[in-house]
Amino acid sequence: MSSPTPLTGGQALASSLVQHGVKDLFLIPGIQLDWAVDALRQRQRELRLFVPRHEQSTTYMADGYYRASGQVGTAMVVPGPGALNAGAGLATAYASNSKVLFISGQIHSSGVGRGHGLLHEIKDQSGFIRGLTKSHHFVESPAEIPPAIDAAFAELSAGRPRPVGVEIPHDFLSSQLPSGTPEVRAATAPEASFEPDAASLDRAAALLNQAKLPVIYVGGGIFATNATAALQTLAEKIGAPVVMSDNGRGALSDRHPLAMNSLAGRAVFQHADVVLVVGSRFIDALMPTPSWPAKGIRYIHLNIDPADLGAPRSPEVAITADAAVALPQLAERLAPRQALAASQLQAVRDWALGQIEKVQPQAAYVAAIREAMADDAIFVNELTQVGYLARIAFPIYEPRTYIGPGYQGTLGYGFPVALGAAVASQGRRVVSITGDGGFGWNLQELATAQRYRLPVTLIVFNDGHYGNVRAIQKREFGAEVAVELANPDFELLAKAFGVAYARADSPDTLRGALREANGHAGPVLVEVKIGVVPSPWHLLRLQPMPGMSGPAAPANPLGEAAS
Repeated sequence: MSSPTPLTGGQALASSLVQHGVKDLFLIPGIQLDWAVDALRQRQRELRLFVPRHEQSTTYMADGYYRASGQVGTAMVVPGPGALNAGAGLATAYASNSKVLFISGQIHSSGVGRGHGLLHEIKDQSGFIRGLTKSHHFVESPAEIPPAIDAAFAELSAGRPRPVGVEIPHDFLSSQLPSGTPEVRAATAPEASFEPDAASLDRAAALLNQAKLPVIYVGGGIFATNATAALQTLAEKIGAPVVMSDNGRGALSDRHPLAMNSLAGRAVFQHADVVLVVGSRFIDALMPTPSWPAKGIRYIHLNIDPADLGAPRSPEVAITADAAVALPQLAERLAPRQALAASQLQAVRDWALGQIEKVQPQAAYVAAIREAMADDAIFVNELTQVGYLARIAFPIYEPRTYIGPGYQGTLGYGFPVALGAAVASQGRRVVSITGDGGFGWNLQELATAQRYRLPVTLIVFNDGHYGNVRAIQKREFGAEVAVELANPDFELLAKAFGVAYARADSPDTLRGALREANGHAGPVLVEVKIGVVPSPWHLLRLQPMPGMSGPAAPANPLGEAAS
């Protein structure tokens, strides 16, 4: 009997990805990846390849893929400029707690770190990747490729979700693995325990049971282990309002009477005496201070990452645990109650909605988009004038149907992230909004959307400027500079890529265009021309940004709440 043909490093990589359950890979091929790409060609029945038009989009698409599905998104690029181009998407995935496997080629193993000027060589590529991932593996030999992928998946399944990087010198991909190389192993459960400490749960329960007005604040960490059902059970048991951060939108359906956006949260936080913070950094966006001051409030923080439990936060009880495990155990210790009456909860929600509806035309556009979407359709928000208000104004009804920019705030991220979400969406429509400025970052990806017939409706709000920068300049300095844009004819642009196009000039016409787009099999670009619009920033976040005064909160919502 003849012995089996030895695998090349490229074939070992492809086999490892398949055996670890990777179904879709976002990549741009290049000479340092040739042996890996050919090996992937041989496995196309098991693993689909998606090739965008810019390396930046590989990691953005992998990020969107994870955030829409909860499954690892995988991206692969050549070294040097390829890895650097992919860095923006990797930074966004890091900031958004996304499970992304980032595979980068490397120059010839004998030249790494020597500064010979080999093709695509950059100084300390490993350091750059290490800074944008929670762990990094540099493959030292062809035989180390399968163990490196094993280790990467083990890291991806352990603790806080964040990207993991693997670098492979190109000569290892073309080399044959020695006989006896161990087969790929499935990622094993992490050894670290994320079981909550019973004493800490007891202290947390005591605080919540004694609280006059307990409030729950939830961030994006709630989705990592699918803890949304456990969150709802606990909140309903004590009738506590659930305030959702930008990343936590969808943790509770906005139809639920306990669900509150950050603006409504501004009202209840003013009267809370105990706050349970679940899966959130709870940090101000611009200053290293908590999202809400500690004065007058006793905090309980529950997070899988101990780094998010310390200063500048000051929790009375800090619980390092998986929320899916800890929340049911905490709920068992709580006495049933109704912290706020239904009428009080609704009064706060109505107050927030009333403030939102004053910001026009953005509020009307947000409402039109929501009305034209199915409950389970995926909404990808962007850094644009309508998108800022959408952070609090767009109702979310199911987990993993809202995707925001995370704390990285990367302009232009939305459209390529939406493409990755569409790959993972299993046919559900993805609606991506962007401004004309942000769309310019990745407008070439219309080709990707059309090539793979992805179900994406892209709404471009076109004001001819970097609108938010312009508004800030006008407000702060009374003048503007470097904000005007020279845009293409978006109808001709869509036509050039073979993408369906529609134009809207009001919320009503936008609603109609979106409903028509829902019946289209592939991508649709909808252009909306808008002018200068009012700022929504005084409504965003728990506390208004420095220098801005928000609306006065409603009268004390506590009233005669049941105890």
